[in-house]
Amino acid sequence: MHKSERLFQLVNILKSRRFAITANELANKLQVSQRTIYRDIQHLQSSGVPVEGEAGTGYLIADYDLPPMMFTLEELQALLLGSKMVSAWTDPQLAAKAQAAITKINAVLPQQLKQQVEQLPYLVSGFHHGKSHQATTLLLRQAIANKTSVEFDYLDANQQPSHRIADPLGLVYWGAKWTLIAYCQLRCDYREFRLDRIQSIVALSNEFETTPEKNLAHYMALIEAKYQAKPGE
Repeated sequence: MHKSERLFQLVNILKSRRFAITANELANKLQVSQRTIYRDIQHLQSSGVPVEGEAGTGYLIADYDLPPMMFTLEELQALLLGSKMVSAWTDPQLAAKAQAAITKINAVLPQQLKQQVEQLPYLVSGFHHGKSHQATTLLLRQAIANKTSVEFDYLDANQQPSHRIADPLGLVYWGAKWTLIAYCQLRCDYREFRLDRIQSIVALSNEFETTPEKNLAHYMALIEAKYQAKPGE
């Protein structure tokens, strides 16, 4: 790791802390020696960064506006890849925000970094995510945010139709398809609905409440426990 990158990471760690962190903890986080941490702290202090503390006690940064931190090449690649995924696979509103973020990132990149970012080995295709799919995604995202139920017609894997009223809890991308995680009022339990199998959908006006046994985190914990309990896996 280059010294400049290490200093940026060191500042970010110190800014994120409410209480002092020791040189030993910093050394473990950054995988360097304590002596290197002491030198880096002295360098930051001599550069005007308000690092407070001392050896044996710990360090923190006082409430002070610092210039924005630079991103590493891999951090930029991660941000751009994530923005491209949002742009290709979500609804028009989020896609527009993702495109705006991509434009802002590209606008401040040095030419050398632009060339490296353009060589990102990941391609994000949005061919399967048409306007109908985008409209469904937008409606569901708004219903989840507002905690309002939805009503829709659905085709299962055997092309059997059903009519559902459900409380939408979250949208999960499993690596191939978007899935709605909802509490189905017909089954009185969690159910997964693939978005590409939803035939028609409307948002209802009635609101619902989440509980410790009815929320996205609880559902994901059940799924994790289920797969961990499988023998041989």
